[in-house]
Amino acid sequence: MKPTEPAAPNSVNPHGTTSNGSTPGPLAGILVADFSRVLAGPYATMLLADLGATVVKVESPAGDDTRRWGPPWHDGVSTYYQSINRNKRSVVLDLRTDHGRAYARRLAARADVLVQNFRPGGATRLGLGHSELSRINPALVYCSITGYGPDADPALPAYDLVVQAVSGMMSLTGPDPQTPSKAGIPISDVLAGLHAAIGVLAALHHRESSGTGQHIEVSLLGSTLSGMVNFAGGYALGGHVARGMGIRHPSICPYEPFPTADRELIVAAGNDRQFAALCRCVGRPELAADERFATNAARVANRAELFEILAARLAERGADAWTTLLGRAGVPCGPINDIAQGMSLAADLGLQPVRDVAGSRQVASPFRLSATPVTYRCAPPGLGADTTDVLAWLDSMADGPLAD
Repeated sequence: MKPTEPAAPNSVNPHGTTSNGSTPGPLAGILVADFSRVLAGPYATMLLADLGATVVKVESPAGDDTRRWGPPWHDGVSTYYQSINRNKRSVVLDLRTDHGRAYARRLAARADVLVQNFRPGGATRLGLGHSELSRINPALVYCSITGYGPDADPALPAYDLVVQAVSGMMSLTGPDPQTPSKAGIPISDVLAGLHAAIGVLAALHHRESSGTGQHIEVSLLGSTLSGMVNFAGGYALGGHVARGMGIRHPSICPYEPFPTADRELIVAAGNDRQFAALCRCVGRPELAADERFATNAARVANRAELFEILAARLAERGADAWTTLLGRAGVPCGPINDIAQGMSLAADLGLQPVRDVAGSRQVASPFRLSATPVTYRCAPPGLGADTTDVLAWLDSMADGPLAD
């Protein structure tokens, strides 16, 4: 029998309604026990929460590390923490004590999904390993997120920055082969979180027909290697080791920034048709038939020469003027914006990139579902804000949801 979960304030309950009158999400009725911290796991569970799942975030008495990762701050709590923990309830359990571990197992026994990112072997030592919990809850979908996989040395540092380095991603991201650089965002953590959420959804679908859960294992290293797509594929298929080229692309040209009269403009002409349109727009239509540039392979081979020709023409106007002209001609392009400008663009395009959630301004979920839309039910919780209610619900062993 599928467990019944506590309902978060203004959230979906198992009976298909919400206390704020909104349409329930596609994961309404799913209880997620979130034993993860920092980024990859919390990002995955926030995605599940946005889709309607009830997520109980289990924290140590000290709280998730990211609560203290600032500046910037909002109301005394880091915006880092608040950016990945909306739609959740916070429960403090000291897993160093018998009392804390007992409640953790009781929560796991009633959960549909458990997500954890303890070091390899850590969950088992706490009595929260997959083999133990699957015996008391065979339907449990159990997701482990590690840095390097379950067999790695637990002492290996599983931080995003380190994984970007050891995976080879930094060598691709720098401006040249001698200057490796990290990505501007914690991309290894984000990729692992996305892969974890996808794995959970697949396992829940399998459970619908089988009635049983399973163990999902996701690593930051594996996710980063997968996320390097064509670069990793080039090595796997042909032994090619790519190197950093800055913003340029090793296989497409022109696909890079160009200086204009005011600021840089990205031009991404990915095929011959787009290149011909670009040539017409800059007043050099003959370039499309020039044997040096007539094919993408030829353009890549003569990249430096083509860049000088195009840069001279693009310097005649500002980036916004070129964006309008080239965009109308079907040439992918755009100025290099900062975050504020990117948010403004999204707002102008009707994407509503920021939502107010109980006084907390949150970046909108990227999901748009026509029948079961994302819900924004509650702001990121204060440390232990829901401990009393959730533990009382576990003590009651009631079949119904926890009262709001």
